[in-house]
Parts: sequence; C-alpha cells; structure tokens
Amino acid sequence: MPIKIPDNLPARTTLDAEGVMVMGETDAVRQDIRPMRIGLLNLMPNKIRTETQFARLLGATPLQVELTLVKITNHVARNTPNEHIISFYRDWEDIRAEKFDGFIVTGAPVETMPFEQVTYWDELRRIFDWTQTNVHSSFHICWGAQAAAHHFHGMPKYLLDEKAFGVYRHRNLAPTSPYLRGFSDDFAIPVSRWTEVRRADIPAGSGLVVLMDSDEAGLCLLDDPAHRSLHMFNHIEYDSNSLSEEYHRDAAAGKPIATPRNYFPRDDPARQPENRWRSHAHLLFGNWINQLYQTTPFDRDAIGRR
Repeated sequence: MPIKIPDNLPARTTLDAEGVMVMGETDAVRQDIRPMRIGLLNLMPNKIRTETQFARLLGATPLQVELTLVKITNHVARNTPNEHIISFYRDWEDIRAEKFDGFIVTGAPVETMPFEQVTYWDELRRIFDWTQTNVHSSFHICWGAQAAAHHFHGMPKYLLDEKAFGVYRHRNLAPTSPYLRGFSDDFAIPVSRWTEVRRADIPAGSGLVVLMDSDEAGLCLLDDPAHRSLHMFNHIEYDSNSLSEEYHRDAAAGKPIATPRNYFPRDDPARQPENRWRSHAHLLFGNWINQLYQTTPFDRDAIGRR
C-alpha cells in the first residue's frame, strides 16, 4: 500500500521518480482502509529534504501510511519558505487532541546547547509527555533521541572533542528484537553529531535496552518499552549525499570540518559516495511500522489508554 501525503508536497515528485507508491488525499478517501497515522515533528533546518527522507522509508511498507507534518507552535523556520510551512504543517497545539499510531521527532541543529536553553524546550517536553497518552509508539532521531532520553530518564549528553562524522560500523546486539528482525550482525550507519550519550548513564531499572552500538561512535539505538519509544542517536534516514552536502557546506564557509570517515571512496571528497545503509534503513522502519500494525488498537481513540 502507498503512503498518503498532501497532493502538492514537493517530496511527491522525488518519491514518484524513485518508484515509491504515493497516494494523494483525494485517492485515499476512496479506500475503506484504516491507515497507520504517523506524525513527523520536523526540527531539521532543511524541512523539505527531511520530509522526503522519512516519507521514502514510511512509504516502502506494505501498509497504508498517513503522514502528518507537525511543527513547534509559533516557531519560525529560517531555512524553509514560509509558504511551504503554511501549506503543509500543523502546529502541535492544533493536533494535541488527536491520536497517532506513530510519532517521529527528528534531530535539530541545537545539540551543543544545554537542553534548557533551546527556545522550544518547554513545548518539546510537553510533546514528549503527550506521546504517552496520544501516541502508540514514538521514534526519536539524533538530537530528538538525546532530548527524549534526557526528558524521560535524566540522561546527560556530552560534548565531543571532535565531531562524530562519517559512516561507522555498528553491531546488532539484540537479534531477537522485533525491531531488528532480518538485520545483519554488522552494518553501516551515518553519524553526524557533536555530542553523545553514554551507556554508563542508563539508569538501573529503566528498562532501556541497547539494540545497536559502535566501537567508534558509541550508542546508536535504544528500545524504551516503558515509554513505547525507540531512541536512534544517528542518521539512518540520511540520503546518499547528506554527509557530502554537510562537508562541502562547512568547508566552503571556512568552518573546521574533517572529511567524513568511511564515506567517500578512497576518502576523496571529489568522488561520489556509495550508500551502504539504505537497506537497513528500510528494514528498521519497516519493522517499526509492522510492530505498530501488530500492536496498535484498531480503535484509534483507544490509543494511550493503560
């Protein structure tokens, strides 16, 4: 089944070209199907690219998925045309009475700031609490995962001496987890962050389970059953060229930036990078969507009831 997105969302052109099945709003209403309703709280600067990345992964599942784009209430996006935000996004305050099968919180370019200094931290905390009553399962990415781990478990983040930047080998630590069904023992995932969370800070009795980690990049994926959440500290959703664009952007601006590790062929930034994580990104999101389908109440109003 296809993913349902707004008819004029720019991501549609890219997804159509890639062969992802896309259903517009007008076609979806003709099908008598209960779709999986997924919210995307998009905190990334390039919102259009991020929408496409997640819609690509959600649209590859055999279930009909309805994607709702969400933003922080009254927050003004600086890198996305205001017309796009007005046309396709809804303030969280406007959807807080609604229920979702799944909810994704992306990364954000604020990771070196203390959580409490982020201008929308208070609202994000309310959103995290809201997911416990209005969302069946949440998926937090990069800084969004650090913020959730801090909010729910008090886990701190640490500033790194140098940016963790590149494509790093990771281990499958829980082959029997439904989220890692079909995963290899060893696989690659893109990493782009200045901070980290540490295994030593996982609280005893929290129920947190480490699903993936890396010798070089540290913790990657935590399962948080008590809060029906996954915390992914890296960017498995990235496009082939995402790290390349970050590198060339910062290099052109004169910022200190190392060549991303294990990414460009022969470590040559002039060469086209090869995507070695795409299949596992699809597998992880497919497994998550399958878990939603298997466990979410058919009656959406029953979501969040204990």
